[in-house]
Amino acid sequence: MGLFKTTYLKETFESFGKYVVQQSRSNLTKKKKNVSKTLYDSLRYEFLGSGTAFSFVFEMEEYGEFQDKGVSGIKKKYHTPYSYKNKMPPRGPIDKWVVRKGLKGVRDEQGRFVSRKSLSYLIQRSLYYNGIKPSYFFTRAFNLGFNRLPNDIRIAFKLDVEEFMRFTLKNIF
Repeated sequence: MGLFKTTYLKETFESFGKYVVQQSRSNLTKKKKNVSKTLYDSLRYEFLGSGTAFSFVFEMEEYGEFQDKGVSGIKKKYHTPYSYKNKMPPRGPIDKWVVRKGLKGVRDEQGRFVSRKSLSYLIQRSLYYNGIKPSYFFTRAFNLGFNRLPNDIRIAFKLDVEEFMRFTLKNIF
């Protein structure tokens, strides 16, 4: 007797994964959060399974969760599980971001030159006090795809069962 195959179910999850990744990438670009393309390129999904057992996961750079859900600063709070408490964010990634954005030598209100190191520190301090506003680039894409998923799964499961029954009945008769 043949094994029950989840062909249509797998296709449904594959379609869901592609949709969420594509929409998340689009959201990153629209919100101008795609400076280095590292987070954009790291977004992916994986469907693992055989027979009736399977798993489905989304992956991205670790800092993607902070960009998505935000981080509360010590003065400005957001509805997020993350917050700065007694340590500032690391300056290294901020300095790299400043370079990628092309913010070399800038001048302050009095016309004085502000070095890249000082600019990085000022951004670091601003993030510490004001936090990172949630962008929900992934959450919105996931929720939109997930809302239509239950019906798609029901249809796919029905098709997989029908195919299994056809195979089984064909072999019996």
